Amino acid sequence: MAGKYQAYSECKDSGVEWLGDMPKHWELSPLKHLARFSGGGTPSKDNPEFWRGDIPWVSPKDMKSPRITSTIDNVTEMAIDQSSTNLLKEGALLMVVRSGILQHSIPVAINDVPVTLNQDMKALRFNTRLNVQYAMGVITGNQKVLLLEWAKQGATVESIEQEYLANTSFPVPPVDEQQKIANFLDHETAKIDTLIEKQQQLIKLLKEKRQAVISHAVTKGLNPNAPMRDSGVEWLGEVPEHWKVNRFKFLCDRIIAGPFGSSITKDMYVRRGYKVYGQEQVIPNDFSIGDYYISEKDFNELSRYMVSSGDILISCVGTFGKIAVFPEGAEQGIINPRLIKAVINSNCNPYYIREMLKSEVVFKQFELLSRGGTMGVINIAILNEILAAVPPSNEQSEIVTFINKQKFKFGKLIERANHAVWLLKERRTALISAAVTGKIDVRNWQAPQQKQSKREAAA
Repeated sequence: MAGKYQAYSECKDSGVEWLGDMPKHWELSPLKHLARFSGGGTPSKDNPEFWRGDIPWVSPKDMKSPRITSTIDNVTEMAIDQSSTNLLKEGALLMVVRSGILQHSIPVAINDVPVTLNQDMKALRFNTRLNVQYAMGVITGNQKVLLLEWAKQGATVESIEQEYLANTSFPVPPVDEQQKIANFLDHETAKIDTLIEKQQQLIKLLKEKRQAVISHAVTKGLNPNAPMRDSGVEWLGEVPEHWKVNRFKFLCDRIIAGPFGSSITKDMYVRRGYKVYGQEQVIPNDFSIGDYYISEKDFNELSRYMVSSGDILISCVGTFGKIAVFPEGAEQGIINPRLIKAVINSNCNPYYIREMLKSEVVFKQFELLSRGGTMGVINIAILNEILAAVPPSNEQSEIVTFINKQKFKFGKLIERANHAVWLLKERRTALISAAVTGKIDVRNWQAPQQKQSKREAAA
């Protein structure tokens, strides 16, 4: 980092482990001498007047952006005069102090509108010695080391007490230098954020392309020259002439929903025995995880829900499209009430059927068949009526091989783009840290002049 930017000519030991050396003319001060702290609270739900105002009530879930505005998503609106918490004017630094996210990051933001906070938040209002944008940079650029520092003092992974914040030593450059650092970071991080956004858009496009390739394979086949015929189904369109169009129920030997919830109770679970499979395994497609087991006696009583290799397991509540094939070698067990088991007949490849069920064509049918019901909940009656175009078994295997190759190819491209995002985020954090801790000198930095338009240049 210092190789690209100028370093300060004179530095001194700050005496603070996480800060290291800092510029000689900078000061060091505990945060309690630089800021006033205020907390939040939760209003009483039986006071309807409380909820009729237009002041955002900010909680950790709203801390997704460095600026809090009136347009943030999912904030509770509340009345000022009924609030049991302080109204915060614009320009405070908002900080999450209680949340599981504190295991790896410290969400902070500046409010551009008046807000109030819930009980998991703190607000810091700085005096004239500290610029709020610079202060935000100190935290965002040094999250990991600050979390470690507070952990040494007794903070937990889900809570940061005010005393730890108050006694944290902050570097304090001259005020005009703080503003220069803030301006530099605004400009440079905006460029990095643009590159991150481009990579994230690429990831989105790659995932869409991957799904489109798979959906085309399971509805049109691999041979672009194959004779086609009208499927007789408007949203399915033409299919290869030799393919059959069948309802899902005719592709299965049987379809079984998981046992009623009362059939499996917590007191039935044992340390070892027969495994109980659910969404926990199907959603990540990982059947090695999970530690719910039942005894041999209970397993025998619930044996109709037993799963065998090649069975298709469908998550039926809240996560339509999460479908897995039960693999060979997995522990013997049963499904829980949140799964449906489909035993595919012998002339169908379960991996082909899985990809078919995850296709856009099937999802559209699900939407149509669920109309009037609850979206996100699928049952056997709906599954039975799903229409699918099915090729001969040898062609199914060819399509599965093709899909696996496409998944590998797109997976590598997505992995590369994700790595680029990670590198950019690391660079962003390192740049912020270097600037706010005095490892680079940006006092002479000037924002690049905007390029003149051709019309202005010709004038």
